[in-house]
Amino acid sequence: MPTKLIADSGATKCEWCLITSNGKKKTIATQGISPYFLNQLQIVELLQQELLPKIKGITIDELFYYGTGLSNANNARIVKAALKQLFPKAKVEANSDLLAAARALCLDQRGIACILGTGSNSCYYNGKKIMKNSPGLGYVLGDEGSGAYLGKKVVQHYLYRTFDEDLASRFEKHFQTTAIDILENVYKKPLANRYLASFAIFLAENRGHYMIENIIEDGLNDFFFTHLCKYRESWTRPIHFIGSIAYGFRDVLKGLCNSYELELGTVLKKPMQGLLVYHQ
Repeated sequence: MPTKLIADSGATKCEWCLITSNGKKKTIATQGISPYFLNQLQIVELLQQELLPKIKGITIDELFYYGTGLSNANNARIVKAALKQLFPKAKVEANSDLLAAARALCLDQRGIACILGTGSNSCYYNGKKIMKNSPGLGYVLGDEGSGAYLGKKVVQHYLYRTFDEDLASRFEKHFQTTAIDILENVYKKPLANRYLASFAIFLAENRGHYMIENIIEDGLNDFFFTHLCKYRESWTRPIHFIGSIAYGFRDVLKGLCNSYELELGTVLKKPMQGLLVYHQ
């Protein structure tokens, strides 16, 4: 059995799993790799410092890397070149996080694979490759059902004073922020999508309140209506989900699938669990 290295990377952190020839597994964490912010040399230097010392003396035969920004062909080339530089003898694949979701969720079967994390995305996967992808427009114009989308609704409800006194008080106690701070973070500071997504935790912590349930259901329904309804395969294949939002609100996803007469498939928090099955 070849020695394999599998990576699942976001912009902030990357999870690596080494599978040795005798089937033993070792998990390694490094900083995330975003080819939008790091060039080939910087990626090589980062991995020389954080990854290579932890797999010293091990020859990698196959490397499967999945990461943010790799649906862009030029970004995929940059990451693949860096990995080939570090592992010249290995067979190297560099793929998008959407393909990671599809492989982890569907394995070699046909299905709809959805990501609901900080952002959102979806595709129809035929068991081998992505055949259709409903366009993701990012957190300003799209990302329906994502942490950023739901977090934005929480902030709107608070700033517009839509929350009742009880929820407004809970919000203030939890976040200890002001309208000025919120607007500054959203409009003047970087990574506003992650900042907005940080407010989605308020929904998870206050389940049962009708306003909270409405935000969750409406936000996830926007994803179903805007994206899943565009795939005719949605009514003939299972709908799978991955990501912290999907996993946290899987009961709401089940209810929405029932109301749209769709089959809910697998719901995972992270792709690595499914990728290990796929690559073994």
